[in-house]
Amino acid sequence: MTESEPQGSPRSTPFPNAPGRKKGYEKRAVDAFLEKARAAFEADEPGALRSAEVRAASFPLVRRGYAIGPVDAALGRVEDAFAAREREYALSRLGARAWVAETRDTAQVVLDRVSRPRGQRFERVGLLHFGYSVAEVDIVADRIARYLAAGEPVTPEQVRSVAFRIQRGGYREAQVDAVLDAVVEVMLAVG
Repeated sequence: MTESEPQGSPRSTPFPNAPGRKKGYEKRAVDAFLEKARAAFEADEPGALRSAEVRAASFPLVRRGYAIGPVDAALGRVEDAFAAREREYALSRLGARAWVAETRDTAQVVLDRVSRPRGQRFERVGLLHFGYSVAEVDIVADRIARYLAAGEPVTPEQVRSVAFRIQRGGYREAQVDAVLDAVVEVMLAVG
C-alpha cells in the first residue's frame, strides 16, 4: 500500500476490466501466472520458465475479467524479458558462433516453409473440417518471408497478435501456430 492510499481502500488492479458485457481473462488465473513469472524471473534460474511458455499462456474467458489487450501486451513484455535472458544464457553456454548458427538454422527452416507456393505452405484439414484461412495465412507468410529474406520490418508483437478466420479445408492450425512461434523465437533471439 502506498502513502497516498487510505488504509482499507481496495487495491488497484493491474489491468482494466473488459468493457461492458464483453468477456475478459479470468483475473485470478492472470494474477497467478504473472506471480509465477515474476518469481521465476527473480529466481534467475535458467529454464524455470521459458519465453515459449509465456507465449503459450492462456486464460479462461469470463464476464468482468481483465481486458484482453492490456494483458496480452503485458505478456508480450514478459516474454521479451525471458527471451533476452535466454539469449544471454545461450550465448554464454554455446558461444556466439554456435548460437548464431542455431538461430540461422531455425530461420532457414521457417523461410523454406513460408516460401512454398501459395496454397501449399501448410498441411490442409479435410473438407469437412475447419482450419485457418489459406489466403490470410499466405499473406502473413509472404510478409514473414520478406522479413527473413530481405529484412522487411516486422515486430514480434505483430506476429504474436495475428489472427486468422477459419474456413473449411483450411490450413492445419497447429502447423501454422508452430511456425509463428518459431518466427517469434528467431526475432527475440536476434533482439
